[in-house]
Amino acid sequence: MTALLANSKKVQFSGKAKEITASAHFRLMILLLVFLAAFTIIVGRLLSLTILEDAAPYRVSTSTFVPPRGDLVDRNGVVMARTMRGYAIRVVPARLLGDTDVLSRQLASIFPDTTAEEFSEKLSGSRPTYLRRRALPEQVKQVHALGEIGIEFPREDERLYPQRELAAHVLGYVDADGKGVMGMERALNERLADENLRATSTMLSIDSRVQAALESELQDAMISTQARGGAGIILDVQTGEVMALASLPMFDPNKIRKASMKHQNNEVTQSVFELGSTFKPFAVAAALDAGTVTDLAVRYNAMEPIKVGGFTIKDDHSQGRYLNVPETLVHSSNIVTARIADNLGKERMENMFRRLGFDERPHIELVEKGHPIWPRNWGRVTNMTVAYGHGIAVTPLHLASAYAAMVNGGIWRPATLLKVPAGEEAEGRRVFKAATSARMRQLLRMIVSDGTGRKADAPGYRIGGKTGSAEKPSQGGYNKTSLVSTFAAAFPMDNPRYVVIAMLDEPKGTAATSFQRTAGWTAAPIVRKVVPRVGPMLGVIPDEHRDVDVSELTPLLWKPKSRPKEQSHATE
Repeated sequence: MTALLANSKKVQFSGKAKEITASAHFRLMILLLVFLAAFTIIVGRLLSLTILEDAAPYRVSTSTFVPPRGDLVDRNGVVMARTMRGYAIRVVPARLLGDTDVLSRQLASIFPDTTAEEFSEKLSGSRPTYLRRRALPEQVKQVHALGEIGIEFPREDERLYPQRELAAHVLGYVDADGKGVMGMERALNERLADENLRATSTMLSIDSRVQAALESELQDAMISTQARGGAGIILDVQTGEVMALASLPMFDPNKIRKASMKHQNNEVTQSVFELGSTFKPFAVAAALDAGTVTDLAVRYNAMEPIKVGGFTIKDDHSQGRYLNVPETLVHSSNIVTARIADNLGKERMENMFRRLGFDERPHIELVEKGHPIWPRNWGRVTNMTVAYGHGIAVTPLHLASAYAAMVNGGIWRPATLLKVPAGEEAEGRRVFKAATSARMRQLLRMIVSDGTGRKADAPGYRIGGKTGSAEKPSQGGYNKTSLVSTFAAAFPMDNPRYVVIAMLDEPKGTAATSFQRTAGWTAAPIVRKVVPRVGPMLGVIPDEHRDVDVSELTPLLWKPKSRPKEQSHATE
């Protein structure tokens, strides 16, 4: 009986176990079905987002990754200007709790470039205002630690220039609303702000390494000669691309202050100057083109000043003899250049200058462009004086583009600050015959090897160029104490690649320049230092076994047995 009861209990227990197991299996099946349903919904939603949904929402969702303003980069991709989210510091005066005088002094200690009085004026104002439109995170932390509830720290778009002063006159800057004020920021404002274009960086023509070298040498020369200002440009003679453009004094576009506003004038594209003897090669080239000079050996009277129309044209350092064309450029004779221009005639001279663009603002993307001072009455006297760079004023950029045309085979092209893809350079227009351009390359090289430009020579780079030292106009004539010294160069002259212009505004004679102010002593050495620094960066390797063949012209130069000292700083 006991055994039967035990067996009965075992059967009951076994039945209950089966029921429990079946129930557990049922629950697991339900959970599995719920999991599968959830998985199916999730997968379906993902598929609908990636395949079935329209692409427009995706474009909108990725717009947050597009910068509010496009980057500016140099020709090698180095960032020159970029917009990032930054900190600003703003005050609401009505909410301030502490003593404003104490707070002003505390803020001045955090920001030494702003006085306590300036902060006090803002803290005591009637309206909310910015204490700083741009602040570093550590500065924000310090201000926040002051515990003043009336100071806010909004995050705003911030335009940064990581290279600081480098190429400031090229880049320009933006205002508080992010709109371009000057430079390429202004010239390309619509493009940089365009939602469809701003995701792609805008590549400029400049090379930041070349730019740094040019600015460095100009700055050193400006300091050593105590010059008022300086300007320089390096231009590709075939494409018109500006590899570097420097205007001194410089400014930092990250820190726009009232004190630096006066330095924002672009001396290369805005300011116009009488550039003196750098114009003499143009007169010779025009005469060669026109056929009024056919034999370079013909000598012209350089012994007697020219008196015409109440003016006297003379040489500051007369050679005291007749000079042929190569000697005229090598010794920079005003008298012979004027005679060549007189033979050429005003119509042909004027036409040549117009074709070089000297009668209009320089061709470049920048808005900051000066208008040349063009002669009102192009008479005989004017025709003579403009031949040696007096009576007409242009920008250094005009000069650079004109020299490029003179050495590249005779084609003038507009300058550009945008990188030009290979084979897409502007067509340009012919100004000089190819044969004339070839002859001018020889003559410019001789000026550096044997003339007033000797201090511009750098071994292996075959530099050619012309000095120009011009007194600045003043009321009633010219100021003999104010000089603009310029050297216009190209290299390598056997196959010109680049034009280099170096200019100093009102340099002073120092011991380093043998107390001379003229271009041969002040501007030419800048070129000698710049070219070896930038040449390898631009793919020009020095070769002291090559040079321009001037063997047919060398015999035309009269060389005394002993060269007088004063010839090393002859009329320029």
